[in-house]
Amino acid sequence: MAAAVKAKSSTATTLSLAVSVVVLAIAYIYVSTVFVFIDRWLGLFSSPGIMNAAVFSALAAACALTYRAAISTDPGRVPATYMPDVEDAESPIHEIKRKGGDLRYCQKCSHYKPPRAHHCRVCKRCVLRMDHHCIWINNCVGHANYKVFFIFVLYAVIACIYSLVLLVGSLASDGVQDEEKNRRSSFRTVYVVSGLLLVPLSIALCVLLGWHIYLMLHNKTTIEYHEGVRALWLAEKGGSIYKHPYDLGPYENLTSVLGPNILSWLWPTANHIGSGLRYRTIYDLPKGASTSK
Repeated sequence: MAAAVKAKSSTATTLSLAVSVVVLAIAYIYVSTVFVFIDRWLGLFSSPGIMNAAVFSALAAACALTYRAAISTDPGRVPATYMPDVEDAESPIHEIKRKGGDLRYCQKCSHYKPPRAHHCRVCKRCVLRMDHHCIWINNCVGHANYKVFFIFVLYAVIACIYSLVLLVGSLASDGVQDEEKNRRSSFRTVYVVSGLLLVPLSIALCVLLGWHIYLMLHNKTTIEYHEGVRALWLAEKGGSIYKHPYDLGPYENLTSVLGPNILSWLWPTANHIGSGLRYRTIYDLPKGASTSK
């Protein structure tokens, strides 16, 4: 298998408005959680306070590092010399156009498209195993940065829920403490803004995380899911059965994205992903091997 794709963007990442909003949200949630919620509930210099501050700081650092990696990692470029080999016995399927049945060719990039590659209108180029273009990272989510994007969302969900728990605990603690009225009201704005930020953000991120867990278990991208809905409908209309060709079974699907070593699943390494020009399919499995439907 070819070496892992680790290419970084050749040009500096543009700091978009959406990226700036995310960075500010991460900074605000961290400061309010550590210096308001933890401090007012447990005491920042008490043993429980230090422990919770250390854990949350580690989560925040993980979010920041994986977010930066998702932004700066090139999702995967199609080599200019790529040419599909229809006579290659190791490539049992070749994706073709819906109309005409020709091999997929990008008129804008002037080259053939490998399996699972799509042209991004925002990035103005073809992206390997393209999932979607995400404005929140100002980058495409594709072959080389899908794992780190998923891990970022996972850490962000944990951090938001953790912050919500500390917020509720801090509010409950304030309710039973006899404090000066003006001091209590001085933090009211922080609680209100944090609640208005954390509740919808936690819900949205949980939905996004659940969606990508579903996609990983079926070895699909967002684009392939929508294409598969139409393909399934057409197959049933024609009296045949549609099977997603890249669905190797739940465990194989997970390891193809997160890696074969379970201990490294939550670490943003991608030494296992290959070139992105070819992917294992159900036709590569030994005869009789079961896959998910």
